[in-house]
Amino acid sequence: MNILSFLIYTFIISFIELLYLVGAIIIIGIILGILEKYTNKFLIRTFGPRGVLWTAWIGTPIHELGHLIMCFLWGHKVSRVKFLQFNHPEGILGYVEHYYNRNSIYQQIGNFFIGLGPIFSGIGSLLLGMYLLLPQSFNTLESEIHLHVSFEKLDVNLLKTAGDSSIAIIKSIFIPENLINPLFWIFLILAFCISAHIGLSKADIQNSTKGLLMIFFVLVLLNAAAGILQVNTLKIVRRIAEYNAYVLAFSSIAVFLSLITFLISFTFERIFRYSKKI
Repeated sequence: MNILSFLIYTFIISFIELLYLVGAIIIIGIILGILEKYTNKFLIRTFGPRGVLWTAWIGTPIHELGHLIMCFLWGHKVSRVKFLQFNHPEGILGYVEHYYNRNSIYQQIGNFFIGLGPIFSGIGSLLLGMYLLLPQSFNTLESEIHLHVSFEKLDVNLLKTAGDSSIAIIKSIFIPENLINPLFWIFLILAFCISAHIGLSKADIQNSTKGLLMIFFVLVLLNAAAGILQVNTLKIVRRIAEYNAYVLAFSSIAVFLSLITFLISFTFERIFRYSKKI
């Protein structure tokens, strides 16, 4: 293999490994971001510029908490935090300002996870809420994870298994017994607020992209060395990436609730628009 072919192979295999490692969470982030964008758009059309405050009171602090926790985990220095604000001229509801050592590969990679922090804090908050308010549904979640989502080959069958488990988990939440349980409605309100702000902002995506490029750069270096030593890194990465089944199972709750929140906001907007025509 000549040098050019070796470099092309290294870049291709590195890109494939990148998809294995972070592709699922990126797709989830994109889906949640799109749902959040249109949910807030419909809320603003219905209730005015301050319409998003109906969900921001709990959703925005949890969103920013995700950034903050990841800053600490990846060694970034936090200079200023605003968990919730109402009168910013550009409509920014909250932010975390941080800085890092640009000579540190670890901290540069951290940008990716800091940008995606709201996804982790959002899903974690939904799971905590389920554990505290809907313990039976949470037990179903645990059972589905243990029984059906296992460390096996990452393929279509594993994705189907994760999907089937997700449906079972969602069904365990929306059962007749829960409809007469006040704790269910408390969970539902909190879940809608969290889901409406779990997506990534433009700034979050830009920050994550910096870290993503560094991850890719590290993979290229590792694969170049592995190529010289004739080590099959793709096989190792595939094994590591089996955690994606858990990512899909857990994040399905956030996606489903975000979708419901989107549909509710869309319904409000349509009712409001129709009432204006009458």
